[in-house]
Amino acid sequence: MSPDYTLRRARTSDVPAIKALVAPLADRRILMAKETVAYYEGLQEFRIAEGEDGAVLGCGALHIMWEDLAEVRTLAAAASGRGIGRAILEQLIEDARNYGVKRVFCLTFEVQFFARHGFEVMADQSAVDPQIYSELLRSHDEGVAEFLDLARVKPNTLGNTRMIRHL
Repeated sequence: MSPDYTLRRARTSDVPAIKALVAPLADRRILMAKETVAYYEGLQEFRIAEGEDGAVLGCGALHIMWEDLAEVRTLAAAASGRGIGRAILEQLIEDARNYGVKRVFCLTFEVQFFARHGFEVMADQSAVDPQIYSELLRSHDEGVAEFLDLARVKPNTLGNTRMIRHL
């Protein structure tokens, strides 16, 4: 059975729908809400699941952090059980492979979902070489700060689990 949606790259006109998908999850502290400008700035990282009627049914982003490391971000679906999250995640993993990335991480409350898709809980931050860690400290990106577990983002990440998948 083929799905009743297609995956595509995001367009600027998708930003309001992305925000609408994220809003209830941010209210429940499952995802972090972002300013509208951040969605536009990162738009090229997003994939969209679009219904046959043109409605945005899901979204997800792949943020390249380093030569061999990327993060899955803002993975959200309008309804569970339709395979939308899985399809978007698989596309983001394929995108990571196409970029030459060898490891993909996520910061999530949805541990079981990501575990079903080959992610493992990170025991510590040893997945990042100390020299690369020092370079990543120079980033202004909040997601990088979350990955590095910096004190300034602790209130946003309490309870989240860091997971990684080796490609």
